[in-house]
Amino acid sequence: MSLAVESPLQSSSSGEDFAAFLDSELDLASSESSPNEENVKNDEEIDLQEQRSKRQKLEGFDTLEDLETETLVEPIEEHIGTSTAGKYVICPPHPGFFKGLCIRCGQIEEDGSGVAFGYIHKYLRLGNVEIERLRGADLKNLLHKKKLILILDLDHTLLNSTCFADITSDEEYLFRQIDGMKDDPDRSLFRLDTMHMLTKLRPFVHNFLKEASSFCEMYIYTMAERSYAMEIAKLLDPDKVYFESKVITQSDCTQRHQKGLDVILGAESLVVILDDTEAVWHRHKDNLIQMERYHFFASSCRQFGFNAKSLSQLMKDERESDGALATALKILKRTHQMFFDPDVASDVSTRDVRPLLKGIRQEILQGCRIVFSRVFPSKSPAQDHPIWKMAERLGATCYTEVDPSVTHIISTDTGTQKAHWAAQKKKFLVSPHWIEASNFLWQRQKEEDFPISNPRSRNS
Repeated sequence: MSLAVESPLQSSSSGEDFAAFLDSELDLASSESSPNEENVKNDEEIDLQEQRSKRQKLEGFDTLEDLETETLVEPIEEHIGTSTAGKYVICPPHPGFFKGLCIRCGQIEEDGSGVAFGYIHKYLRLGNVEIERLRGADLKNLLHKKKLILILDLDHTLLNSTCFADITSDEEYLFRQIDGMKDDPDRSLFRLDTMHMLTKLRPFVHNFLKEASSFCEMYIYTMAERSYAMEIAKLLDPDKVYFESKVITQSDCTQRHQKGLDVILGAESLVVILDDTEAVWHRHKDNLIQMERYHFFASSCRQFGFNAKSLSQLMKDERESDGALATALKILKRTHQMFFDPDVASDVSTRDVRPLLKGIRQEILQGCRIVFSRVFPSKSPAQDHPIWKMAERLGATCYTEVDPSVTHIISTDTGTQKAHWAAQKKKFLVSPHWIEASNFLWQRQKEEDFPISNPRSRNS
């Protein structure tokens, strides 16, 4: 759903702007009266005149800022029998609140209900009923446009950033490189002086965003602070054609250290997530395409405990043609094609990207029968280890003991009994990195590219 800052309830996909939203609410209130009873006919005419007056006034409010100095809904005369009393129209339930006032009836918010949508406007909260209504409208319009929803993480997914103070001596050349690229429109390395940082965009990112935008409505969703996210959004989307106000940051999350789709005004069945960190999407793992982390700067390697030189230290980078973003784009395109396949019998409104992603993922290691050796502690349940779970998600079948049907021994040591068995039986003997690489690249990797080094023991 396209949500411009200037008009928080505006949607390019649903065609509703703020005035139309309020207009529809007034129409709804009017339709709830009973026109067949003559004893309220005069009251209805009074109400209709008042509603027309309100509608004319509300149509002048193009933004939430316009409401800050005005009363949203004025008192109206509610006639009960022969008595009259000035009352506010109270709406059950309230669609949402702006600065603590209901955006329909003007009543003061009392219980803090609903969800804050600070990335749309810092004073906006929407009620659950209104959220579901907007999601339903968005679903209908995105299906009409044949679009999915794409949620994009920033750091280590689309780019890598580092502080000036963390630049190593063998990365000093980057400052000279930036000075020589200032006029290059295709540059991917930036100096953010106000934040004392360098930012390197991941190869293929601009092509990725351009192609993905043709069949996805895109959001940025990061655990970073808003000031940083907005600076990065300018680099990724200088003309504001991809994200508009759809930049969600740490302060917008409703659960500590977790990202959630509760702040997305779109149906979960359409959502695909690109993020390098699975743990922050505890409630939405089935929507996730986990990205291999982009470690361009040395500080990034240190942060994640990698005892290796970074891409910047090696003066290398990912290839655009078959890098992480090119791979993700292929999966997105395939998911989109399957979702909107005209030959599928089911109604498109009942389809869901989650089983599609699951099915694509399970094809990767389908038919592989795996036993692990010296990969995780023997005292802990093997089935609970992340690499075991990853292999199963990729379609492999995992066992604790060998038998003739086993195709792969995954180990860190060529000296174990199971490793010797694999060599004798001419089975594949590979390191755990084979599973990880297959996971990130969404394709079974060549086993010979993942040999085991440094034999250490003769057990298990």
